[in-house]
Amino acid sequence: MIFPCPYLFRALVVLLAVVAMAPWSPPATAEASPQLVAFVGFRIINDSMEPVSDDEKNRAQLLDALLKEKLEATGRFKFVPIPDSMRSEIDAGPFIGECNGCEIDYGRKLGADLIAWGTVQKVSNLILNLNVYMGSVETGQMTYIKSVDIRGNTDTSWTKGLGWMLKYYMPGN
Repeated sequence: MIFPCPYLFRALVVLLAVVAMAPWSPPATAEASPQLVAFVGFRIINDSMEPVSDDEKNRAQLLDALLKEKLEATGRFKFVPIPDSMRSEIDAGPFIGECNGCEIDYGRKLGADLIAWGTVQKVSNLILNLNVYMGSVETGQMTYIKSVDIRGNTDTSWTKGLGWMLKYYMPGN
């Protein structure tokens, strides 16, 4: 028997082959393991004429917790603990991001896929800039560098700034 349209015949054969193999095929969207992140926290860069207050130090810790909470909630990231001995080593050295790649070494020592940190640049009590950096431990390349300006030096302005950044700038959110 000659099939009236050879292209239709080929399409039918391909369709039947796909249907026949479907039960043996692995799922197309396999769940990826979360990336392990070594997060060293937020640092305040004070360019204002006023000293850093205890409230600002507490806000930096608030941002630390909020960043971890928001990123872990995506299921794509898991944070590795930083032992006190490593924390002391990091604190004693030059700041992450200004140490000629030391952050990559720290990430390797911690067994992380990514190394991350943040800064809050205080220009004044009205003008602040919030930055988040994330880099690949394997390649040494930065994978995420984002910044938002915030107005006002309050818990609300800092947390809203970080929340906005993660909502609109974090891929996949």
